[in-house]
Amino acid sequence: MRYDLVIFDNDGVLVDSEPISNRLLAAYLTELGYPTSYEDSIRDYMGSAMHRVHDLVQERTGERLPAEFDDVFHRRVFAAFERELEAVAGVVDVLEKLAADEVPYCVASSGSHERIRVGHRTTGLDRWFDEGRIFSSQDVGKGKPEPDLFLYAAERMGVAPGRCVVVEDSPLGVQAAVAAGMDVLGFTAMTPAAKLASATQLFSDMGDLTGLLA
Repeated sequence: MRYDLVIFDNDGVLVDSEPISNRLLAAYLTELGYPTSYEDSIRDYMGSAMHRVHDLVQERTGERLPAEFDDVFHRRVFAAFERELEAVAGVVDVLEKLAADEVPYCVASSGSHERIRVGHRTTGLDRWFDEGRIFSSQDVGKGKPEPDLFLYAAERMGVAPGRCVVVEDSPLGVQAAVAAGMDVLGFTAMTPAAKLASATQLFSDMGDLTGLLA
């Protein structure tokens, strides 16, 4: 094993949530008078913390989103998760291999702790992630593309940044991992490879990940 810690992004890497959440985000912003397509949402918000949605809307329109925006959005997302969410194909095999080989791993997500836990509970991934393996941008105050979250996860797991590898599917996440001084494997199942070009290596099938980590 080339690394002492594998850090997974959550949305789009562990759970197949990006199509669900970006569809609902685009619809909600449009409903509020800020026309947004699914493609717009993927481009502007995929992999980011909620504060980026507020910041970009205010920057572009001069208006603030309603105070209840996050709560309403998360209720809609969690309800959809219960109906539709699945684990990313092949990721359970990866987790089983890491566990069998006693390779440390964790998740570091721009999403809230509640979002991470709802997604894991719904898909059965909660068996692989105890409290000590879950890190959220809520823990550091700054989401991706800032490196703070990945550096915090490495510190809490007791591993130097240079001995970590991050598995990411968003340009913001790849940017954050590079800024943290970590290798990053860019998952291109949903994201065009060109947008993850600064990753250490790219892959499109989760079944290939264990070979890249060896």
